[in-house]
Amino acid sequence: MESVKVLNKGQIVIPVAFRRKYAIKPGNQVQMFEYGRLIYIVPHADDPVHDAKGCLPAEPSLSEELLADRQRERKD
Repeated sequence: MESVKVLNKGQIVIPVAFRRKYAIKPGNQVQMFEYGRLIYIVPHADDPVHDAKGCLPAEPSLSEELLADRQRERKD
């Protein structure tokens, strides 16, 4: 966890390690949102669908589970 200071105008400096890891460059936009008492800073996605790919586990596939359930029901 990194600590940063809030400057006079409410600005913060994103630590260089995070800027490098997430390719945040001067002029880039980030999105901020809160959940409970947490504040999230998320790099703006050029293609949110592409960037979201892989964030959910591949298994189990709900459609495969549904098909398997239907096959079991047919056998019964």
